[in-house]
Amino acid sequence: MQYDFSGAAQCLSPALIFYPEQIRANTLRAIEMAGGPERLWPHMKTHKCPQVLQLLKGLGISRCKCATIAEAEVAAEAGLADILLAYPLVGPNIARFLSLQIAFPAQRFWAIGDDLGQLRDLGEASLAIGIRTRLLIDVDLGMHRTGVPLKGLEAFYRSAARLPGLALCGLHCYDGHNTASELSERLQQAQPNRERIYALRDRLTADGLDCSVLVMGGTPSFPCYLSDRDVFLSPGTLFVNDCGYGSAYGDLPFAPAAALLTRVISCPGPGCFTLDLGCKGISTDHARRGEIVGMEQTAEPLFQSEEHWVFRMKPGHEAECPRVGDTLFVLPDHICPTVALYSEALVVQSGHLVGSWPITARSRRLT
Repeated sequence: MQYDFSGAAQCLSPALIFYPEQIRANTLRAIEMAGGPERLWPHMKTHKCPQVLQLLKGLGISRCKCATIAEAEVAAEAGLADILLAYPLVGPNIARFLSLQIAFPAQRFWAIGDDLGQLRDLGEASLAIGIRTRLLIDVDLGMHRTGVPLKGLEAFYRSAARLPGLALCGLHCYDGHNTASELSERLQQAQPNRERIYALRDRLTADGLDCSVLVMGGTPSFPCYLSDRDVFLSPGTLFVNDCGYGSAYGDLPFAPAAALLTRVISCPGPGCFTLDLGCKGISTDHARRGEIVGMEQTAEPLFQSEEHWVFRMKPGHEAECPRVGDTLFVLPDHICPTVALYSEALVVQSGHLVGSWPITARSRRLT
């Protein structure tokens, strides 16, 4: 893919760039893999952008998964029909979530939970304003971050189903720990949990409990559930994607649809150069921060500080060292937290800068 574009010389750096044509291509590939847009329940944590939601909606995707109340509000304003807040509601966020349901009556909002006390609070607050909140039980499939362990899941589900103010409908099953590079290994790891989840659903349904909604997987693991036609698939990163997933998963045919425009601000020594892309401009939660387009094999990072990133050319490539003022493009290793560092993304189509899109939901509070 070509990341350089006409108009780059006039752009301030560092800058986040979105390429909607590639976002669209990635989305169409996901729809094809899923067998239709109705099976996708994508996470918006990666892009946090209403224009990207509108792009997905235009391709038939009507559901959205969120991590914050602000993301849920953006999704509601974009007109997504089903909005799942895949994050436990505690403290003031219970009232904020209920306020969303009142403010956007045309949308269906869904909560998750793994604690009966938390769910009791949510149900009582829902009853107080005359609504029933749709609920999925969050399942711990082995990541041990949130969720009810499989061993106690059935008893928990039956207890939660008796809580007033809640409409318990199914399970939220995110297996973010299933990250093996080979699809065969991911399939093997997912298989035992799949069988237990589907068997539990069947038992609950036989006893008259509603367990009709299963939201399964993330970007690396959603292919593990493609053959299960009655579940929703919940990838997130792949619509924009990054070089981290691109290099780790050869079975996922999604190209990075975002890049960072940066410039060389200094050449502090022979074969060395410094970019204006410090840790305030790219996610630092991975050891590898990203790669320079076209220099993946010729340059290596030395160190990074707040506003600087120093590289050295590898032996034999010193003569290819860029010069002060040169514009370069970096593909982040982890695009999701990188996007949250920017208030807007410049938009490039057909090799031309055409405008900008706000990263609206980077703020945790909108209204």
